[in-house]
Amino acid sequence: MKKIKLGVFGLGRGSTYFDNIINNDGEIVAVCERDEKKLKEALDYLGENTVGYADFDEFINHDMDAVFIANCFHEHTPFVLKCLEKNLNVLCECTSNATMGEGVALVRACEKSKGIYMLAENYPYMVFNREMKRVFDGGTLGKFLYAEGEYNHPFNMDDMESHIALRPYSAHWRNYLPRSYYITHSLAPIMYISGAFPKRVTALPVFAPFTEEKAVGSMVGDRAAVIMTLNDDGSVFKVTGCAAFGAHGNSYRICGQNGQIENIRGDGDKVMLRYNAWQIPEGKQEINAYVPAWSEDEKNFAEKAGHGGSDFFVIREFFSCIREGRKPAFDEYFATAMSSVAILGHRSLLEKGVPYDIPDFRNEEDRKLWENDFSTPFWSGDKEPDIPCCSVPNFKPAEEQFNEYLRATGEL
Repeated sequence: MKKIKLGVFGLGRGSTYFDNIINNDGEIVAVCERDEKKLKEALDYLGENTVGYADFDEFINHDMDAVFIANCFHEHTPFVLKCLEKNLNVLCECTSNATMGEGVALVRACEKSKGIYMLAENYPYMVFNREMKRVFDGGTLGKFLYAEGEYNHPFNMDDMESHIALRPYSAHWRNYLPRSYYITHSLAPIMYISGAFPKRVTALPVFAPFTEEKAVGSMVGDRAAVIMTLNDDGSVFKVTGCAAFGAHGNSYRICGQNGQIENIRGDGDKVMLRYNAWQIPEGKQEINAYVPAWSEDEKNFAEKAGHGGSDFFVIREFFSCIREGRKPAFDEYFATAMSSVAILGHRSLLEKGVPYDIPDFRNEEDRKLWENDFSTPFWSGDKEPDIPCCSVPNFKPAEEQFNEYLRATGEL
């Protein structure tokens, strides 16, 4: 099997994929990073056959088949467009686009390019989500009606070292991240399992600022965005973005006419499959609780990979699509649909739940409606955000909290 020559751009998240790339018969021929320390560490790990770059335009002129885009959350699209112009295959970290206009530009570029685009969304490949898809595809749950997806990631604000590592300066994207924007870990698994695409979105905030913590840099006082979508098949999703309420974990629930399947909160990879008492299929019980397992040929790789093994399968799927010349499930249309839910869900939240229609970027008419919309809650260089990042638009942490954060980052 011919090795796929891959370049990695962004060596924070990107470096965590090195072993998964190598274990899937990939060859990392080039890396690109502006942080000299990260660049040196990567080159020391990968060896003399990998070339390092600080300049992206020089980097994509390297001889390679594909590029993994893993720079800052809200800055992927401009670099993806450059790759697609050169007909390179692109694996892009989440999110695909941080503005609606970028989403339009992305799908247009994908349609012109000979390269394959795939979103590097990993949570659908977790073992319990793969099992839920297997059961759903088997048909025993009947017609799909409703699903929930929750990605809950509270953070210990007293862990100052980790806090500053994740938010190293005041204009960092994490300090301005609306709670609906980091949505792919909650939304992608239930879209993938059910096959449903969101068509309309509404959202409400859970506003609960950090008041006891000593150092706070975040301009977002919301702990969660609770988002609901009406889908193309008449079903309904309820999801969070990256939430911070209750206990840490991620959970999913798929409901059909005949029964439901979900992973059990706080109980590892265990799933609960339940049927109505009058609709139990042959060979099943009314209540079935079990732990799904990796196949023997997957187990060793999955147990070594990050995020419950799912990082390995992201690379495997991307490489398979390149080798077979096929589009991935998480293509530009899937990716921009999720980003649209995130972006327009936040606008709904700012308007106390006013619903927004989700565009279908397969259609040029929908694209034209959004092609010039580049509103963003993030800093971009010296350009200030032009929409609020919090449900309370003028929210800021207390002055002493923010000053303590600035002292920790060295900005004060």
